[in-house]
Amino acid sequence: MADASESALLTPVPDDDGAPFWDYAARGELRIQACADPACRELRFPPRPCCPHCRSFDSTWQRMSGRGRIWSYVIPHPPLLPAYAAMAPYNAIVVELAEAPRIRLVGNLVTAADAPLDSVPAERLRIGAKVQAVFTEVDGVTVPRWILERP
Repeated sequence: MADASESALLTPVPDDDGAPFWDYAARGELRIQACADPACRELRFPPRPCCPHCRSFDSTWQRMSGRGRIWSYVIPHPPLLPAYAAMAPYNAIVVELAEAPRIRLVGNLVTAADAPLDSVPAERLRIGAKVQAVFTEVDGVTVPRWILERP
């Protein structure tokens, strides 16, 4: 369960297209929407009703390993929204998925799934660092976060 200080954080609002992503996350699975057309099978994120490659409306959800690498990151500093100010500085990272380098997810690098957002010192972040998805609940929604992959 997330820290009580995180209760006023911005949380995702699932829509019809993205709802399966959040349902799988609640089960501890990282899945990405994929075109179900046998001639296409392209992965896409964010989720949407139509494949941007072949225009098919058929889709499925492909399980990912949860492995990736830090593609980019920022360290926000105040002024921030009030719920975030006490945690600053913390990181926000962009992760490129190992199986799908064109798919990038935003999250936080933490020391453990339920660790505070500021649990990893800024000097430990580096572009290309290997990470693994972990999941935690924030205000009733299970969100992916990232931990450094151990060699």
